[in-house]
Amino acid sequence: MAVVTSSGIINTGYAVLALVADALVLVIVIGFIISRSSPAARERWGRLRDSITPFALQVAWIVAVLATFGSLYLQFGEQLNPCEFCWFQRICMYPLSLLLGIAAFRGDIQVAKRYFIGLAVVGAGLAVYHYQLERVPGEPTVCGTAVPCNVAVINVFGFISVPFLSMAAFLLITTLLLMARSHSEEYDDEEFEVVERVVDIEPGDDAEPAPA
Repeated sequence: MAVVTSSGIINTGYAVLALVADALVLVIVIGFIISRSSPAARERWGRLRDSITPFALQVAWIVAVLATFGSLYLQFGEQLNPCEFCWFQRICMYPLSLLLGIAAFRGDIQVAKRYFIGLAVVGAGLAVYHYQLERVPGEPTVCGTAVPCNVAVINVFGFISVPFLSMAAFLLITTLLLMARSHSEEYDDEEFEVVERVVDIEPGDDAEPAPA
């Protein structure tokens, strides 16, 4: 009979959260593609963005905090020393757990999108590269430390490792920040809708008949 440890439960919990995060990102990406197909789909997409905007920063901050605590637990709870690429990803994630919290408290979506999303994008790129180092057979380690980058220190469900968890967190944070709409973006959308209505009106539709 297999012994279930607390570390196994925590790692599995994080793995499930990563799968949920990836599923949400995939659904949003598909929804965005579909929204380009028709004005009705674009209107539904706008309503979806409006429903996500009020809590997008808060959820992104929670994701960053969970990722930060998860990495610290692996290092100090399970005594798994991070490799060089793990440190690079931490450099991107740890500031987000503070900066997104400040932005969420202030409700400043525009600042978060302008200045913080870059950290999430770079972190996602590093995580993707790190993950392929683990999964592609024969990929050599590129780390200068004693901990190799091409060895998966955890392996949940046969494919979820540390960079996979990191990748899921960064992608979800990026998606939430892109989905959130600031007041200026809402104003621009209203202007665009007005212009669309004006363009749709054919010349002469509202014109008064010329006197005989």
